Amino acid sequence: MTNTMSSNPSRLVEQLKGGLDAPICLTWELTYACNLECVHCLSSSGRRDPRELSTDEAKAVLDELHDLQVFYINIGGGEPMIRRDFFELLEYSIDRGIGVKFSTNGAFIDADKARRLAAMDYLDIQISLDGTDAVTNDSVRGAGSYDTAIQAMEHLRDAGFGEFKISVVVTRHNVDQLDEFKALADSFGAQLRITRLRPSGRGADSWHELHPTNAQQRQLYDWLLAHGDNVLTGDSFFHLNALGEEPLPGLNMCGAGRVVCLIDPIGDVYACPFVIHDEFKAGSVRDEGGFAHVWKQSDLFTELREPQSAGACASCGSYDACQGGCMAAKFFVGIPLDGPDPECVAGHGEAAMLAASTEQRPRPMMDHSKPPRPGNERVPVTIGRR
Repeated sequence: MTNTMSSNPSRLVEQLKGGLDAPICLTWELTYACNLECVHCLSSSGRRDPRELSTDEAKAVLDELHDLQVFYINIGGGEPMIRRDFFELLEYSIDRGIGVKFSTNGAFIDADKARRLAAMDYLDIQISLDGTDAVTNDSVRGAGSYDTAIQAMEHLRDAGFGEFKISVVVTRHNVDQLDEFKALADSFGAQLRITRLRPSGRGADSWHELHPTNAQQRQLYDWLLAHGDNVLTGDSFFHLNALGEEPLPGLNMCGAGRVVCLIDPIGDVYACPFVIHDEFKAGSVRDEGGFAHVWKQSDLFTELREPQSAGACASCGSYDACQGGCMAAKFFVGIPLDGPDPECVAGHGEAAMLAASTEQRPRPMMDHSKPPRPGNERVPVTIGRR
């Protein structure tokens, strides 16, 4: 590992692949409890897990992250604001010098809480929204969720919070709304963040209905080339770089176990937020040595930091551009990890998915979805847009 980072982008990527002394993108899901039941939820959230880390355990993890010089964490869920100690943990993290960005559906941000949040330093907020109208958004996130999110944004704006984020999972039903999402963010003085839909959690069942078509992938790539400097994407869309000579803004690599990891509500540590599965569980913060031992010495993370084979993509001239795509997306559709991304823009993913039997597709290990209410069983997502 090294702390001396190169200014050359390609060399920097190679350095990051070897891992760092501490993650630069640590996601911590505080709870599986959630007031919504989004059909693409990566953690199948809904019901609280009784094994959830206590307040004292969570503070101990924050102490450890401080000692590792982690400077920033992403908090999510579930809906993190459901936890009664949410503000206590938020303030404790900031007091320890660890900045926080938390993701929320906005249901618990009223005018008073917005003012309380606006008074904090080193804090960022991300409001989830998957449509610029109620029909598109609510078909995925649940009835009333569009109005709830907009109201939360209004409270944050009126409280003078500043530049919060609007976070969008791109689907085939909202990809035509990208300009409208950008205009909405601009109207609130917010920043747009778009992310890729993965077949993780409940997304494993909705991915085939929701993921963008091949033509929409090109549409998304062209839009990001035109607007990407002002839009956050993280490492979501590096698989699209094979479409052209000009790389998209953002991290052009899979950071799982290298610079990225996830702590789940019960303290288990995974390689990334999109692979909540025993195959990618590196350990637990409750184990001897805590998080530091998992990050620095776990067998899984050590293996992920080794040079990776291009595998089935070795003969493809675009491998250096797309790096073989997303590990999580491959895993949950049954494609070998050294195979092509299921949304490979060269079309190799479709053949790989056809070659993978249904039995080869791993299922998410945990499901905290709420039991279906009589007459309210989940149905495939169909809102008339293709």
